[in-house]
Amino acid sequence: MNQVYTKCEKRRARRHCPGIGADICPQCCGEERENTIDCPLNCDFLRDARRHERPAELTEKDFPNLDIRLNDDFLEKHEREVLTMSLALKLVMEREKAVDSDAREALEAMVKTYRTLNSGLIYESRSQNPYAAAIQDELTQTIEKMRKAMAEEAGMETLRDADVLGTLVFLERLQIQHNNRRRRGRAFLDFLRTYFPEPKKVQA
Repeated sequence: MNQVYTKCEKRRARRHCPGIGADICPQCCGEERENTIDCPLNCDFLRDARRHERPAELTEKDFPNLDIRLNDDFLEKHEREVLTMSLALKLVMEREKAVDSDAREALEAMVKTYRTLNSGLIYESRSQNPYAAAIQDELTQTIEKMRKAMAEEAGMETLRDADVLGTLVFLERLQIQHNNRRRRGRAFLDFLRTYFPEPKKVQA
C-alpha cells in the first residue's frame, strides 16, 4: 500500500507526489506545491500547473534599478553576455538546488556591487544566504572568463562594468517577471531551462 500524505487529513489521496514520495490529495498538492514541497521540475502535475499559472500583475514599482535603461539595441549588442550569464545562472541553480528567491538575492547583491564599481569605488555586496552566495561566485567567475576571452579576441579590454551591470539588471527583471512567489518556487529556473538550453556538443 502506498504511503499517503494529506495535510488536510480529510480528502482522499489521488495522485503520487515525487517530491515527498507519497500519495497526496489534489488540493494539498496545489496548496503545498513549491511552498512546503520541493517539487522535481519533471513532475507531471507541476508541469501542468506551470501551463495554467497566471503571471503576477506587476507595475513599474515592482522593478528596482529603473534608472538603468535597457532597450532592444542593448540586448542585441550584448547578446553574448546575456546568453553566457543566463546559461551559467541556470547551471549553478541546478547544481546547488537553489530556488528562485536565491537567484533574486544573488542578482540583487551583484547589481549593488557593479553599481559601486561603475561609480569608481570597489565594494562587494555579498549575500549571507549560502545558495545565493554560490550563485554569486559562479556568475563572478563566468564574468571574468568572458572578460578574458573577449579581451583576447579583440586584443583589448572590451567588456565594461556598465555592460555587466546592464546584463545583471536584465536578468533581475526576468527573475521578477517569472517568479511565481512560492517559497520554494523554481518557475524562473524553468524559464531559463526553456529559453537558454545548453548548446549541443558537436561530436567528432
